[in-house]
Order: sequence, then structure tokens, then C-alpha cells
Amino acid sequence: MINFIEELKWRNMLHDVMPGTEEQLNKEMTTGYIGFDPTADSLGVGNLVQVMTLLHFQRCGHKPIALVGGATGMVGDPSGKSAERNLLSEDILNHNLDCQKKQLEKFLDFDCGANSAEIVNNYDWFKDFTFLDFIRDVGKHITVNYMMAKDSVKSRLDTGMSFTEFSYQLVQGYDFVHLHQQKNCMLQMGGSDQWGNIVTGTELLRRKTGASAFALTTPLIKKADGTKFGKTEGGNIWLDAARTSPYKFYQFWLNASDDDVKNYIRIFSIRNREEIEALEKQHNENAAARILQKTLAQEITTRVHSEADYNSAVEASEILFGKAATENLKALTEATLLDVMEGVPQCNISRTSIDAGINILDLLVDSTQILPSRSEAKKLIQAGGISINKEKVDDTTVTINVDRLLNNKYLLIQKGKKNYYLVICED
Repeated sequence: MINFIEELKWRNMLHDVMPGTEEQLNKEMTTGYIGFDPTADSLGVGNLVQVMTLLHFQRCGHKPIALVGGATGMVGDPSGKSAERNLLSEDILNHNLDCQKKQLEKFLDFDCGANSAEIVNNYDWFKDFTFLDFIRDVGKHITVNYMMAKDSVKSRLDTGMSFTEFSYQLVQGYDFVHLHQQKNCMLQMGGSDQWGNIVTGTELLRRKTGASAFALTTPLIKKADGTKFGKTEGGNIWLDAARTSPYKFYQFWLNASDDDVKNYIRIFSIRNREEIEALEKQHNENAAARILQKTLAQEITTRVHSEADYNSAVEASEILFGKAATENLKALTEATLLDVMEGVPQCNISRTSIDAGINILDLLVDSTQILPSRSEAKKLIQAGGISINKEKVDDTTVTINVDRLLNNKYLLIQKGKKNYYLVICED
């Protein structure tokens, strides 16, 4: 059994730990859990820190439980929030839970014997728990003074918070009690902003049953520039390919700064310490090669999506920045093509003109104004400076027709080495 606390330390993943936790983990295989918010139908890369915590926990020989909050999602966690959020219907929550479960199954082993992972939904034990039973069996064990002292409550006293949100820490605390009683769960883990809620769980368990329980949290990751991890100008980076394409997902990791990737590689890779330190040494000797970024992008894209999606993302990356062939370009889906071409100048031409066939000079000058004159267009074509869909065009009389269209709609025109234009053919 690997020392889980030491594993978290060298991966820079340990923030707070309750006394006695390490001793418990070193003594025997321990069951621990982390809760996940079901307010979206996909986990984002911000959730990946906790997913990786469970993955490392299991690899160290312990039993991980992923708790998806079907019940707590109906209440709303106030931690880190400045205002109360909208509550979701049962149907939407169930849809979100099903989607998240499929994503968790890509990381955790659910069939490996005694420490097989499990997924539980706290709605299953709260759905028949009446309000009177809850305040009698749970509420009486924790004082209002204790609950008011939590940062998640104190930070909202000026603006106000509903009883629904105020009660959240009791609801989450009871999860720990239930999992301890039903599955002998001894440890709750989460992000550092969850410390107050987690400690309420250990305290409720101690007061209600007299049992000892343990807790640890991981740091909240921020980029070196202080911005939030997992956020881009385009919004969240999601694990669902329908929300964030594998190409954009791959690019997120590939474009990580040198300062950030040194942190990311330790958290999000399952490579051992020796392998990661060897990669860090290579990176420090030649940062321009971006060894850490490429290694992490390959590992995490393949795990979240597939090896085929990773290979496709690499090929797509070569479209603008490498020596990709026409076949690579034609193989792209429309969504990936548009992702790759984000930021590339676009122009529209009539689909009718393409159906009839259009002369290359007419296309470059009259229809798209990519070049200002026919004489300049002729000169550039004859010099080998024009490509359509990554194929050189060296004949000024050539006709461009529907056979050339990508996804039956697009043309990629390249002028010189670095100037690209996406031509959209539609009526």
C-alpha cells in the first residue's frame, strides 16, 4: 500500500489534513469519498482535481466513493458563492447525474476487488427523510453557534442567506454519517473551500455516533497569472466532447504556461514521481520543446476522450502550424474544422457560384477580395504562393467546384506561409 498523504505532498495536492488521517490510511485499506456538484451535465476540468484525488487514492490501495449530490444539488452549496443559485428540477438533476457518472468511469476502476470504486447518489437516502426526522436526528447535534462560525456563512451575513443554504452543511454532514454507517467510510476529501462543510461532517459523526472520522482537502488551483483554472475566454473547459471539442480540450493543456504545467503534470498525470521528475528535467533543459505540455495533453486527452480523438487533435493542430496534408484537413469534422479556424478571417461566397464552378482568379479577387487585383493573384499563383485545402494551385485557369469543398461547405485558402482564410459557401 502506497502512503497516500506522501503521494499528495509530492504532487502538491495537500492543503489541510485532520490529525490522525495519515495513521488511519497507513493502518488499513480505508474507504473515502468526495462529493460532486450535479448542476451541469458534464464535469469541467476544474472538477478534475477531485477526480484525480480519487484516482490517486485508489492507486494507493484505498476504496474511493464518488458521491453525486442529487439531494444537495437541490439545496445549493453556499461555499464561495456571493448569491444563492437557482435550484434544479429532479429530471434535470437525474440527467446531469447520468452524464457525470459516465465521465467518472473513465478514471476510476469499478471492478478491481476490495477497493473497487463506487458511485452513490445522496438523493437515495434523503428522498424519504422527512423534515421532522431530520431536525430531530441530525439538527439537534450541531449548534447554531457552530454553524454560524463557518466562513461560508459569515461571508454572507451582510447580504443574507436563506435557511436552505444555511442548512447545507448539515445535509452534507449527514452524507458522511450515512456513508460511515452503511459503507464504513472513514474519510471525506474535497477542495480547500469545502473544509468547513467537511469538518461539520466529522463533528456530526462524532456527536451522533461517537465514531472517529477523518478529513483532508486539496488546494484550489489558480493559474500563475491569478486567473481561475479551467476557465478560458470562451468559458469553461468541459469533459463532454459536445461542450468542448477534443481539439479545444487538447489545446487547453498544450497551451499551458511553463509555470502552470509544472503544477499540472504532478496533479493530472498518473506517472510516478521518478517519471515526472525526469520529464521536468528534460523540460528545464529545453523549455521550447514543451515536453511537459505535450506529455500531459496526450495523457489527459486520451483518458477523457480516446486515442483516436487525441491523434485527430494533433493532426488538426498541424493544419495551421505544421505540415498537415490535405487528407488530414478533409478528415476533420465540421465542429473541429471551425474550432481550428477560430480567429482565421472568414468570407462568404454564393454556393451557386461553386456549384457552377468558379475560376481561381475570380475566387481570389472578385468573390473574396483576398487579393486586390488579378495581376497580383496571377503572380502569386505562378510563384507557388496560393494553396486551397493545403494543395498548391499553380494554374491560373483552374476551376474550383464542389469537389473541393470541405464538409460540403468550406474552402481553406492559404496565401503565402502564414495567411489563412476560411471561405464559407452558402446561399
